[in-house]
Amino acid sequence: MKNKVLLFVSCLFIMTHLSAQLHLSFPEARFKTGDNISWKERTFDDNDWKQVKTSIPWERQGYMNYDGYAWYRIHFFLPKTMLDKSYLKEKLNFYVAKIDDADEVYLNGKLIGKTGTFPSDPEGFVSRWEIPRNYIVNLDDPAVLWDEENVLAIRVYDGESSGGIYADIPTLQIYDLIDGLDIDYTALNDYNESEYHIYLRNKLSQTQSGKLQITVEDTQEGKMLQTITEKIEIAPLKVLDKKIAFPGNTRIKINVTYIDDKTSKFKNKEIISYYILTPPVSDFPKINGPKVYGARPGHPFLFTIAASGIYPMTFEAQGLPKGLKLDRKTGIITGKPEKEGDYKVILTAKNEKGAARGELLIRIGDKIALTPPMGWNSWNCWGLKVDQEKMLQSAHIFKEKGLMHYGWSYINLDGGWQDTRDSKGSMLPNKKFPDMKALGDSIHALGLKFGIYTSPGPRDCAGYLGSYQHEKQDVEIFAKWGVDYLKYDWCYYSEVFDREKDTSTSAYMKPYLLMQKHLRELDRDIVYSLCQYGFDDVWRWGAAIGNSWRTTWDITDTWESMSDIGFNQYPYYSYAGPGHWNDPDMLIVGKVGWGEELRNSRLTPDEQYTHITLWSLLASPLLIGCDLSQLEPFTLSLLTNTEVLDVNQDPLGKQAQRLIKDKNIQIWVKELEDGSKAVGIFNLGNVDEVYDLLFSSLGYPVVNEVRDVWRQTDIPNITSSMRLNLPSHGVSFLRIR
Repeated sequence: MKNKVLLFVSCLFIMTHLSAQLHLSFPEARFKTGDNISWKERTFDDNDWKQVKTSIPWERQGYMNYDGYAWYRIHFFLPKTMLDKSYLKEKLNFYVAKIDDADEVYLNGKLIGKTGTFPSDPEGFVSRWEIPRNYIVNLDDPAVLWDEENVLAIRVYDGESSGGIYADIPTLQIYDLIDGLDIDYTALNDYNESEYHIYLRNKLSQTQSGKLQITVEDTQEGKMLQTITEKIEIAPLKVLDKKIAFPGNTRIKINVTYIDDKTSKFKNKEIISYYILTPPVSDFPKINGPKVYGARPGHPFLFTIAASGIYPMTFEAQGLPKGLKLDRKTGIITGKPEKEGDYKVILTAKNEKGAARGELLIRIGDKIALTPPMGWNSWNCWGLKVDQEKMLQSAHIFKEKGLMHYGWSYINLDGGWQDTRDSKGSMLPNKKFPDMKALGDSIHALGLKFGIYTSPGPRDCAGYLGSYQHEKQDVEIFAKWGVDYLKYDWCYYSEVFDREKDTSTSAYMKPYLLMQKHLRELDRDIVYSLCQYGFDDVWRWGAAIGNSWRTTWDITDTWESMSDIGFNQYPYYSYAGPGHWNDPDMLIVGKVGWGEELRNSRLTPDEQYTHITLWSLLASPLLIGCDLSQLEPFTLSLLTNTEVLDVNQDPLGKQAQRLIKDKNIQIWVKELEDGSKAVGIFNLGNVDEVYDLLFSSLGYPVVNEVRDVWRQTDIPNITSSMRLNLPSHGVSFLRIR
């Protein structure tokens, strides 16, 4: 979740000289914390300000835990030649990426845009951290200085957690005809496998005319399927719709290029079709899910045997610890285990097609979360619009769509549920959640587990009530509600942290240790997730407190965000293991939107395969964030590939290491319990590549078996190497013995 409510001010500085072009980039700026409205003026002397990068939150640039106002200042030269190259000669667009949380932007002292509000505003502080900033200025505006130095000053207020400009590099652009045309696309029926609509939208009040070129290529077969070249005209503010049909369930690359007649400038869009690699589910039973499960003696136990195939099924479990019992119709194991020890349980699942057997090691002791938790979290689709009905609906869909048949087990309620406290100090949910205990009971009845969210601060990230000074009361009521998972978000604890003026490791640990103490006093197992964004290298000490810990800022559904987070987890591999996991944040596949209008994830299909592969190799907690009611076949196939999930849930509990970094190619290797290795070969570049994988580079002088994990097929005729076709931002996922 956006783990904070934010305020922030900033200013940018960079001198950039350019040639005759219509676009300027501002990768760096001058920066200063504090607030002084004179900092907006062009003539202000900022030579003593620190230079920072504009695409990274300020916490990662030496301003850890700073919340409040700051300024960025950017100095740039605006050559008249840029205007001469423009056909329209109408507008400048200042793109300032995303800003955490609220901002005012000034050009040479003139306010040109504002997003969100500051604490001093009549409506109070309102964060708009998730919105890209685009501010338009007319070219004839007196604030625009041609052939002179200009200053863009950005005032920012950050309320909590990460602050500043992030997600992309700010730019300046003179609008031209080509910028008035958008190329977009949708599948006919949303994720349709064989038909797309290509939309060319004319945003201008004049006709667009040019040449349209479309190629359709089957990349798996190496065949060009279609080539379209035609002259087109698009009336003002209208849309041209081109329907493209192609064979289903294969990787199709559609390349769309529009060339403007008047300027000869072009706009291009490459589209990759949704394609499913996961084989169809067999009708025969197959036992899935974790192979080891930890619980504490005398505590309530809940485990559902995960089995795919035709239902109804019946289940057996031989060798259960004393105190546990199995519901043979549902596969749900409940009770209270009496004695510590390791119990080898033989599981059986039967349906009309046959029977499947599997082993489950139930380890009754002090450790829980022996494999990474798998479940769903409400934030990335519902945000603050979550309610009890949506939670129940999501739990039922978990069962109806069969996700729980693959080991997905947690239904987690994120922020937006708290109201106030009663006269005794007990936390009360708001009117959207009329009966929390009934919600927990309903989730448990389905064989699933119930998670909840709060903060060690007086408020949480969205300004709702936190647990500060009520920690014991809160965990006790969580236990009454049947909570099995707690996400504990740093958020407004920074107010306490700053007040105490202690930046030691023990100060970072303090609120989490306090909650740990109260959790361990319960007669209930609650998985404990530390959400504090990697402050103070939490991976060094997180295992002594919780079961997982966030290593990074919040993820968004872009390649830049996902890849930056995922591929920077390599230093942390030694800190992960059974019962304690590095957490690079939630999954961003399917329909997401943070409570606003939901949309398909902006990750391409190749990027989504990379995302799931990498998180599985990282032994990361897997928390789905999409709207389950709109879960379609492609996303479902990403989440129900048993061999991919087996890598994540491997009992050895090792995180993958980055073994090779060769230009745009990275190879990550995860050791598995059976002696094999899971290997992800990733192409981080912007073009498809052919890569020759030498098995000796992975430590294998001789390879006996190579398996394609996504396709669940053995690869024949293996020698000392194999040639891989790696899509841009894509992956080849292998299991090697």
